[in-house]
Parts: sequence; C-alpha cells; structure tokens
Amino acid sequence: VQLQASGGGLVQPGGSLRLSCAASGRTFSSYAMGWFRQAPGKKREGVSCISFEGGSYFYADSVKGRFTISRDRVKSKVYLQMNSLKPEDTALYYCAATEDGDYLETLTAVAGDQPDDMKYWGKGTLVTVSS
Repeated sequence: VQLQASGGGLVQPGGSLRLSCAASGRTFSSYAMGWFRQAPGKKREGVSCISFEGGSYFYADSVKGRFTISRDRVKSKVYLQMNSLKPEDTALYYCAATEDGDYLETLTAVAGDQPDDMKYWGKGTLVTVSS
C-alpha cells in the first residue's frame, strides 16, 4: 500500500482544512485507515481512524467534535475534515495503515498512540494554525 497525504496549509484559528490521503496498491478498499500527527518536539499521536467499510470510526478526545473522518472507496481516498482549528492542532499529519488493514489493530494503534504498530505511512502534510 502506497499512501500520499495532502491538503495541509496555514490557517487561522477557527478555520478549516480538509486533508486527503490517496492510496494505491493492494486492496486499499479492504483496509482500515488511520491518521496520526506529530507536533514539533512531541511524540506522534493518533488522531482518528476508520474501518474499511466506513461504518466504524474513532477520534482522539483532543479532536472529537471538530474533526470528521470519511473515505471514498471508489476513489481510494480517506479524508480528514478539520474544523474549528486551534493552534495546538499545528503538526505534521500522516495517514497510515497496519500490515493487514485490520480495524481493531488500527483502532488500538491510533487510540493507544502506538505508531510503531502501523506498517504503511504516507509522507506527512503540514498543518499550521496561527494568526
């Protein structure tokens, strides 16, 4: 699985951005997907994840109610809609998948801030929230 994240940029506090993760190779449509982020000087942390069919999802407490994850299996893309952005959301954002694309494994990794359990990573896309 090859992953490519995009959509980052500079936004003012309270603004919105939508990140995209494009996937190719293997059977992306059968993979659960996760989003992680890493702020300067901090560890990589789990943000959100979604099951392969899109029916199950998880959000870290820090983004709950502001971020929405979704996917388009036809286009092989996963999205992270980020609203009401705060300066503390500033980070490099990565999309990732486990080796088997299992949702429970993905959920455990994202909820537990365990990036080492993810096998496939896209290059990060930088989100900067600043006035």
